[in-house]
Amino acid sequence: MSLRELLRVVSNRWLSVVSMLAIGVGAAIAVIASTTPLFTASTTLYIAVQSSAGSATELGQGSSAAQAKTRSYPQVVSSEAVLGPVIEKLHLHETASELAQRVSASAAQNSVLIDISVVDPDPRAAARIADAIGASFRSLITNGLEKPIAGGQSLVRVETIQPAVIPGTPSAPQPSVAIALGVFGGVIGGIALALSRQAVDTRVRGKTDIEAVTSAAVLGEIRFDGEAELRPLIVHADPRSPLAESYRALRTSLLFVGLDGHRKSLVLTSAMPNEGKTTTVANLAIALAESGASVALVDADLRRSRLASTMGVEGAVGLADLLIGQAEIGDVAQPWGEGSLVFIPAGQVPPNPSEMLGSEAMRALVADLEQSYDYVLFDTPPLLPVTDAAVLSKLTGGAIVVSAQGRTRQPQLARAIADLESLGARVLGTVLTMAQHKGPAPYGYGYGQHYGYGADGDGRRSKRSRREAKAMRRRAILEQGRRADASARNGS
Repeated sequence: MSLRELLRVVSNRWLSVVSMLAIGVGAAIAVIASTTPLFTASTTLYIAVQSSAGSATELGQGSSAAQAKTRSYPQVVSSEAVLGPVIEKLHLHETASELAQRVSASAAQNSVLIDISVVDPDPRAAARIADAIGASFRSLITNGLEKPIAGGQSLVRVETIQPAVIPGTPSAPQPSVAIALGVFGGVIGGIALALSRQAVDTRVRGKTDIEAVTSAAVLGEIRFDGEAELRPLIVHADPRSPLAESYRALRTSLLFVGLDGHRKSLVLTSAMPNEGKTTTVANLAIALAESGASVALVDADLRRSRLASTMGVEGAVGLADLLIGQAEIGDVAQPWGEGSLVFIPAGQVPPNPSEMLGSEAMRALVADLEQSYDYVLFDTPPLLPVTDAAVLSKLTGGAIVVSAQGRTRQPQLARAIADLESLGARVLGTVLTMAQHKGPAPYGYGYGQHYGYGADGDGRRSKRSRREAKAMRRRAILEQGRRADASARNGS
């Protein structure tokens, strides 16, 4: 994994890193609070080997002998021969082996100095024990281990050059070290948690995740809009907004997908419900009509139609009636807005949607619409629950697959594109919707986990928002009626 990918994962999973960092710092603080403070007191001894004469050679030999002996003396400090008398003198309630665990002795290379350190919860006791060990060691060396067999004074001299000082601050725990370790461990643990969660979480987080699944180009990126339920047709409601511009950018991308000049029809679909597909196709149709192109927007979702409600028009008669020969195009195609956009609703709910969308009647209808309009856009059901979109895609110039950031999973997107390609349909590209959203998306589609006609799942709205949305649609219908009446009066 490259550094850029690692930073992207950490950025997307920053909450995991922060949580583990908080846990690490909290654990460090808990260790500091629960650990008994320990104090360390040290004394320093000087080792010398005396010579009988004062020549330079003998003095050098004495210094070398002192250094050689000093290297072995640290082990003597922790012996029972040294610690036993200390325990007896200070009336300590522990054995020599237990005391040895709190005692350390060291000697630097080519040095005649020995440092003896003692750790104890009581700083005064630590200093007393260190001095007592130094005195016991000096007595053992001069009166025992190094005393001549023939008698006389020991040639090894041990002197205390630095008595133990009562420590003023504890040597353990060290708050700064503990906090630093907690921060380091928390960051490392957070990165590890972020990487592990990223490995098991296959949701689409951006264009990179889509490009990892398919070679089809990402044609556009639509930002998340928290008011999409109240004003789904943002290109019409707020044409100067950045969100409206993202749909115009998608319109521009269509010029580069290689649509056949005689096949300007395409299907917009998605892998699963609730991915913003219907909102995207409606705004794209309006954006195309704004550019002066003639556009036919067809609701080909013959199972659970939502496009008529989104467009704010009556949808009782439409595509289903055309396919069974009960209506003509002129009867169901409704002009929308001031541009050259017409809308064909889904109409009645048939018992066999897939068969109707793949019928010869549908093939003939697509051909008629392509001859009459510059662009023909079909809104279809999701690919994975049903095969409607894949069947219809074979009859058009291709399909654009919509995927929602944070909702669509990469395996689902891969399966959807594979289903299209297995039937010989052309995948024109993909669109990333709900980009950079931080919470549940309001693009309720209503299929739930199973495709059907029940109430909206993740797209369920409150009663208040439903009333507001219906009121806006009624106002839109009344506005279109007033415009139609004005056009009639001007024509007459």
